Amino acid sequence: MSYLDKVSMKSGEGFDKPAQESFPDHYPFNLPVIESLETISLDPRVTFFVGENGSGKSSLLEAIAVGMKCPTIGAIDARSDPMLADARQLSKFLTFSRSSNAKRKMFFRAEDAIGFTRRVQADMKDLAEMEQHFEKNLKGYGKMLATGAVRGQRDAYTSRYGENPDAKSHGEWFLEVLQSRFQPNGLYLLDEPETPLSPTHQLSLLSLIMAQVEAGSQFIIATHSPILMALPGALILHFEHDIKPVNWEDVEHVEITRAFLNDPQSFIRHL
Repeated sequence: MSYLDKVSMKSGEGFDKPAQESFPDHYPFNLPVIESLETISLDPRVTFFVGENGSGKSSLLEAIAVGMKCPTIGAIDARSDPMLADARQLSKFLTFSRSSNAKRKMFFRAEDAIGFTRRVQADMKDLAEMEQHFEKNLKGYGKMLATGAVRGQRDAYTSRYGENPDAKSHGEWFLEVLQSRFQPNGLYLLDEPETPLSPTHQLSLLSLIMAQVEAGSQFIIATHSPILMALPGALILHFEHDIKPVNWEDVEHVEITRAFLNDPQSFIRHL
């Protein structure tokens, strides 16, 4: 099932000239891939955005997330997150072609894991304090209803995230958050999800993604990880001066990693 088929730069529909001619003169509009963007087609299962830092892959992914109204699970909502101000502006120049609506959508950046952990902990603390307040200040049936409702919410947090989410490693927590949020028939946008993960945990994430693809979900992922982008059948789009499909074995990150593993000393002696 494809929930997003194409992303295109607007023309017509209120634009009496190509959208690029109306661009602001600042980042990310001055990136070559944005200046040259017309239309990119996406795989109905998994599309990877790859390229060097600053190439524009994360900027476009953020704009897609905003334009598709994908909720985030960070500390701040996408509609008010100051870090997504440019993405909100860029999204106004884009159109999105879709075949159907996803039952669930999500945008997650690796750096959001810490913010989300803190938000969960704060919510759990607030609920515990509310329960204590109701126990102390209410009586009878009202007390039973109020404490029961609050306790139920806190138990739901505990069931999903554990009694103390901060006690786990960053990578373990990251995987557990994703596993709890991934549901069948969803559209999921992930920005460099490998950042907090060891190679073993990257393989675990790859397994999670493959399982959700089989359950009807679609993924768009910006990544540097040769492990993730090796997912069978995935579309890999390379960002440089423009956006072009590329085979896994021809991705620069794959070539450099392979060459380094084959002869690390030849790289190290030139550092």
